[in-house]
Amino acid sequence: MLQAVSFAVPAGAFRWLLGPSGAGKSSLLRVLQLAVLPSSGQFELFGTAVQRAPRRQLVRLRRRMGVVFQDLRLLPELSVFDNVALPMRLAQVPEPRVQAEVTEMLSWIGLGRRLRARPGELSVGEQQRAAIARAVVLRPPLLLADEPTGSLDAPQALRLMELLMELNQLGSTVIVATHNDQLVRHFKAPALRLERGRLVEDGQAGPPAAP
Repeated sequence: MLQAVSFAVPAGAFRWLLGPSGAGKSSLLRVLQLAVLPSSGQFELFGTAVQRAPRRQLVRLRRRMGVVFQDLRLLPELSVFDNVALPMRLAQVPEPRVQAEVTEMLSWIGLGRRLRARPGELSVGEQQRAAIARAVVLRPPLLLADEPTGSLDAPQALRLMELLMELNQLGSTVIVATHNDQLVRHFKAPALRLERGRLVEDGQAGPPAAP
């Protein structure tokens, strides 16, 4: 359970989300992606007071996010291409652009020869890469990633973190939860650090003030 968690992430920033297992990282990501709403306090997202927003507005806010889930959530009946294309088609992007950008993205992450495969035909690492491609293909203003490199070897993890950093440099706000200390050391960035549901580091110059 999260307790007295208070922080602000400026638009276009990158934050690591760190802490031991059970610290509350996944719980915080669920709040940020609007899967659950806070039971108290105030939560503002894209300038909107979330607790006072009508359901329609929450739907619009969710559409401005890309989310990489720990359990991936690829649709088993769709091909890799169609899984990655889904956000673009829901956003009514013209099909020629969908074809071009999804093909380019899948080629970049090493799945160019697996376009028509279904998720069940992929390795776990390939599924992870497909899930990340789906989350970033629309270059969302906010990307939330829960252990996005957990099933990848070191070279693949570095390549995909470079993709997330590139997305950040293009203006997206990116928050990545990870246990991978090597990545955190390699990609220097401020961190949000949780311990037992409390925020002990808020990404600023020093630790947050005690509640």
